[in-house]
Amino acid sequence: MSAATSKQPAPSRKEATHERIVETAARAIRRSGYSGSGVAEIMKEAGLTHGGFYAHFDSREGMLAEAADRAGADTVAFLTRVAAAAPPKQELEAMLRSYLSKEHVEAREGGCAVAALGSEMPRQSAKVRRAATRRIKEMIDLVARQSPAWGQPGAHERALVTMATALGALVLARAVDDPKLSDAVREAALNHLTQTG
Repeated sequence: MSAATSKQPAPSRKEATHERIVETAARAIRRSGYSGSGVAEIMKEAGLTHGGFYAHFDSREGMLAEAADRAGADTVAFLTRVAAAAPPKQELEAMLRSYLSKEHVEAREGGCAVAALGSEMPRQSAKVRRAATRRIKEMIDLVARQSPAWGQPGAHERALVTMATALGALVLARAVDDPKLSDAVREAALNHLTQTG
């Protein structure tokens, strides 16, 4: 393939602005939750006026759905990169170690959207929940594909348990104000998950 045919056209100004708003909103919802992420604040943080919002979205829920999708995509992309960089047959452990790392606990604004927003999901619009659900399924599928049991009966169920355990541990590690307890939660989950694979 030649360089000319492989180049993507440069995004239009409107597309670039839309991208900036979605990226800003994805950080904002992880930092402040859905209810704490208002249109005016997101537009200001993106360096834009509030009045320009409706040139990009038909509603706040539309923006939140795209933000949830982006935040989830960021997590899937991060875990995919970790798996790709790991030695063969160590992909799942590498993913779990990164997911349950102290750095990820502290990366609320850029970390796992499900850990940051999971408890708020039942109160969101169907559009927002649909976007988040799609990314959650991708996370589970990614864990399943990296499992040593991939292709065997029960592999998908083990992936569900692995993801639920890692996610729950991340939520608890972020929730407590005791650093030793936070570390203990992460380490216990990681030890359990890496021993049971």
